[in-house]
Amino acid sequence: MKLRPLRAVAASLLATAALAGCYTYAPAPTAVYVPAAPSTFDRSWNAALGAMADQGVQIFQQDRTSGTIRGRYAGIDVTGSVLAQADGSVRVAFDTSGATSQDPQLINRITRSYNARMGR
Repeated sequence: MKLRPLRAVAASLLATAALAGCYTYAPAPTAVYVPAAPSTFDRSWNAALGAMADQGVQIFQQDRTSGTIRGRYAGIDVTGSVLAQADGSVRVAFDTSGATSQDPQLINRITRSYNARMGR
């Protein structure tokens, strides 16, 4: 009788209802923003400044362009040098002059502080 058209209508309503509940999500972005890590020079510069400050050196001159940090502690002049090398590495050196007999271990403590800040 008229059962076939009723079944067809019921089947199409059921299929439409099933599809109405489906949702497709937008695809994930292909690029993800990751903040850049500080450059090797920046890490070394900040670690050298921090190491000198850790040991009580009063910084009175900082020149990133030349890579020079100058300070003083108890009559001892302290110079830090942070130099970018041609191969991309960074060379860091500390030097003391003046009344170094007041604290002969100062340069060693600064170096240890620098290495700790660099994770060594």
